[in-house]
Amino acid sequence: MDDEAVAGIYARESPYLERYVQVGVASGRVLSVSFPEKPDEDATPDHDVLDRIFEYLDAVDEITFDDVQVALTVPTDRRAVLEQVRTIPYGESIGVTTLARMTPELDPDDDEDVTLVRTTLAENPAPILIPDHRVRDGPSAAPPAIEQKLRSLENL
Repeated sequence: MDDEAVAGIYARESPYLERYVQVGVASGRVLSVSFPEKPDEDATPDHDVLDRIFEYLDAVDEITFDDVQVALTVPTDRRAVLEQVRTIPYGESIGVTTLARMTPELDPDDDEDVTLVRTTLAENPAPILIPDHRVRDGPSAAPPAIEQKLRSLENL
């Protein structure tokens, strides 16, 4: 994927989401995924990651993003949570305490660890690529209407 190495902001309008999907990329890694009503002025519509996201939104096949590199510039404990979220299969959902149990060094019975999981989900830099919508009782970094459409797309 040649355009992965090109740094920039890429956006395309999604009729399904009724918003733009905007992706920030640097050094071949995705920095962010957001859903603005209007894209950044400098955004262009053509990028391989956007193509994949739109294949996912078209729901023709179960698209995975395992091979998409996401730059996680977050503390180690939050990175561990987000890495576990990436392992939740398409069409499946788990709860916050299960996610805490799956994450090394976290205790699902510790309120601080559960709060860490919730905060991490709410601040997820790359919804869809890191599918926080698959955590049924946790917050999503995507706006609520987007989260519900993603859940509906996967029959969650």
